[in-house]
Amino acid sequence: MAKVKVLNMAGTETGTIDLNDAIFGIEPNQNAVHAVVKNHLANRRQGTQSAKTRGEVRGGGRKPFRQKGTGRHRQGSTTDPSQVGGGVAFAPKPRSYRYTLPKKLRRLAMLSALSAKVAENEMIVLDELKFEAPKTKEMVKMLENVKAGKKALIVTAEKDENVVRSAANIPGVRTALVSTMNVYEIINHDNFIVTAEAIKKIEEVYS
Repeated sequence: MAKVKVLNMAGTETGTIDLNDAIFGIEPNQNAVHAVVKNHLANRRQGTQSAKTRGEVRGGGRKPFRQKGTGRHRQGSTTDPSQVGGGVAFAPKPRSYRYTLPKKLRRLAMLSALSAKVAENEMIVLDELKFEAPKTKEMVKMLENVKAGKKALIVTAEKDENVVRSAANIPGVRTALVSTMNVYEIINHDNFIVTAEAIKKIEEVYS
């Protein structure tokens, strides 16, 4: 089992924690990660794009010019896509881009993302993360103490409003719970900051 050092909020090492190799030590599957990230981005799309077809634009009540004798091509309506102000051919309409992936594939992608963070030394484990009140300055100081990058994902076992509000105004920093974290957020941040309690919960969920 891999060992990772545990830090406190001051950045001092307080011990180590053993990680389950079945969760944090597998060979990352890039294809699974790519498929899940693509699915996540597709599901986030609003799909509200819309344009008018030739049957929806205004006009079309008369023939724009006579059939013969003008030297131009035949045209029967001003709403034709070839005309200025006409409709759009194959116009996009509101639709849902959502689709689902197999549960085993989503699980493999999550384990791959977690294992990649450990392999690349981008996972920071804290013994605890608590604030007496929402303080952005204290959160910034903690991130500096543990030498986190500009983009960091902070994961806790349970929701702590003080932690959430302390990180809310820091660019590039997001908070999540073990139950709400996703592959896209994990790989899209430079550091994966997680509490020791959250590590135990991750291992319970994915074991």
